[in-house]
Amino acid sequence: MKYLLQIYSTVLRDEFEQLPADEQDAIVGEYMAIRQSPGVLGGEQLQPAETATTVRVRDGETLLTDGPFVDAKEHLGGYFLVEADDLDAALELAARVPAARMGGAVEVRPLVER
Repeated sequence: MKYLLQIYSTVLRDEFEQLPADEQDAIVGEYMAIRQSPGVLGGEQLQPAETATTVRVRDGETLLTDGPFVDAKEHLGGYFLVEADDLDAALELAARVPAARMGGAVEVRPLVER
């Protein structure tokens, strides 16, 4: 089954850049190791939430709003698309994501497969 691991972070880019270089390298290394793990089909880091544009259509009119859909302390910072034998395997992988232990969260959602 395929799962989307949505990575929500509370650590801003500026805060990350203030960490010692060896700590930054270790965190990036963890993300790269996950990306190269068996079953990981892809994944990317997203630009900051402020760069988002939210699109809504009301009564046939397209409405655009700068910024993310919701104002929250956690923002979607990236994702992994994984194929795992079961939910437990996907959850084990999600627990390895650094954001999960750095004040953020990883939401694991199964994809609808046709």
